Amino acid sequence: MALASIYDGSSRGDAARPGSVTVQIVRDWVVRFNDRGADGLLNGKAPGKPSLLNDEQEAALARATERGPTPYLDGVVRWRLCDLAQWIWEAFRVSVSEVTLGREVRAMGDRKLSARRLHHAQDAEAVEAFKKISPPQWRKSPLAQPKAK
Repeated sequence: MALASIYDGSSRGDAARPGSVTVQIVRDWVVRFNDRGADGLLNGKAPGKPSLLNDEQEAALARATERGPTPYLDGVVRWRLCDLAQWIWEAFRVSVSEVTLGREVRAMGDRKLSARRLHHAQDAEAVEAFKKISPPQWRKSPLAQPKAK
């Protein structure tokens, strides 16, 4: 209604009164309508802050998390967010907080960073031989016998 009254020649103040809004809100509506048409009046999700890492840096981060750290080079045996933030600073001179880096890692599809799923020298046969086979914990109950009186 406010936009229609403005197009009819009313002032912004006159257009704001029936809708109980301020003149600034009507001005914002007019600017959004002029820029994007009627779709500009729909509230959308804000774009948010752009990523601190460019595509090349994100690809390097994905490779680093996939291969895991090299203990004698990186000084850690598993990646933590603080270790990755330090690695990014040393590699690209980009300062990233742990919270921001956690969002970046989640956006790449990783939920939790872990050292590695399987030790490189693990022997599957030795693991199976080590496992103990326990007897079942349940037993058949004896038949209930009537008690002697």
